[in-house]
Amino acid sequence: MKGKRGIAFLLVAATVISGVIGGCTGKKGLQESESETEQTKSQSGGSKEGVTEVSFWTLNTRQNAVESIAEAFNAANKDIKVTVSYYDTDGIKDACKVAASSGTLPNMWFNWGGSLGGFYAENGLSYDLTEYAKNNGWADRFSSGVLNLCQLSGQLSGYPTSYNVLDVYYRKDIFEKYGIKVPATFEEFETACAKLKENGITPISTAGLNGWHVMRFVELLIEHYAGSELHDSLNTFSTSYNCEAVISALTKYKEFCEKGYFPEGFVTTDPNDTKMALFSGSAAMDIQGQWYDGVIVQDEQDMNLYGTFAFPSGGSDRLSAFAEMTQFNAKNTDTQLDACMKFMDYYYNEENVKKYAEYYNLPLPNKEAKMPEGQPNVADMLAAAEANGTFTITDQAFPTEVADALFNVQDAIANGQMEPADGASKIQEAIEAYRAK
Repeated sequence: MKGKRGIAFLLVAATVISGVIGGCTGKKGLQESESETEQTKSQSGGSKEGVTEVSFWTLNTRQNAVESIAEAFNAANKDIKVTVSYYDTDGIKDACKVAASSGTLPNMWFNWGGSLGGFYAENGLSYDLTEYAKNNGWADRFSSGVLNLCQLSGQLSGYPTSYNVLDVYYRKDIFEKYGIKVPATFEEFETACAKLKENGITPISTAGLNGWHVMRFVELLIEHYAGSELHDSLNTFSTSYNCEAVISALTKYKEFCEKGYFPEGFVTTDPNDTKMALFSGSAAMDIQGQWYDGVIVQDEQDMNLYGTFAFPSGGSDRLSAFAEMTQFNAKNTDTQLDACMKFMDYYYNEENVKKYAEYYNLPLPNKEAKMPEGQPNVADMLAAAEANGTFTITDQAFPTEVADALFNVQDAIANGQMEPADGASKIQEAIEAYRAK
């Protein structure tokens, strides 16, 4: 029932959203238009003059690698043509939801696990790969943990492409300049923030547009005040979010906003730009995943300036974690699915991973995967996750409508329009509305 209502809502919203997307100008809008044309051809017949045509939507942060990979793949496989379209983080979410409502999903698309990928499995839109995985030995190829994260609504819903953990990236040189040690307790973390602010450095680079980047800090505050057991119970809705731990977390978030521990005007800024403050040295910390080492390489930054530490929430200092995957259209023919899988295997082969290492979230979620060269923080973060444990990142633990309620609360508190107790109540109201569907 929940899935059907989600589709019904999307059908109503599709005209408005697709109008916005379709009205975009420039390269992105053109690519989406071309992809829709290719998708229509692909879904209607699956081949043209003996060539199987398949479409792939992915993130524009990987475009420099994927363009070359797709070109080489098409040249080497004359019977397959892969057409790629690129979107930013939130653009791909919107584009896929619109395509879901109009029956124009591509043959394959990048997605995350949890509720984000679960929407497509729940509504019968993504291909169930359970039998394919058995027949092709995926249990011997991929780690069991990432395969479990790709199990959504009773099906294996995606080709695993990464297992990600988040940590606090920090500027070693800035910490050293002001005599700040890596904080081992929450109190030491607050002291570090105060010291940075006193010296004209923004403690934490974050951005509120679309909510998910600020959420990374808020969920760590909830982990601190709730502890691991209660936090897990909150995220499965077994315990009410309208509780003292959440109110305390939102109160501390409000305090950090008021003290100027985040960039000025952060509520409306783009989370894809938080790196600018860290790279320029105007901010000292940013909560990011192990892919950030690749970003540092891509932007030709000095890797020696950057380190990571687990947020000192208390207890075991668990890290937030999530999976990424490629999902496949449930309407794919066997020929189309085989073409898609052949491309995915080529995309993630050893040669391409080595050649374009900074455009992958490494190490790959394969058994006995190698650590990436020149990305020293990756091994440290994965070791911390193994030692400390992890929890599922909130926007994958939450269904979309509950995550949106949290994002709205974050904005309202930061803007002085809502008190923390009211925010906790609003989140619980959204949970109850979701469960009543």
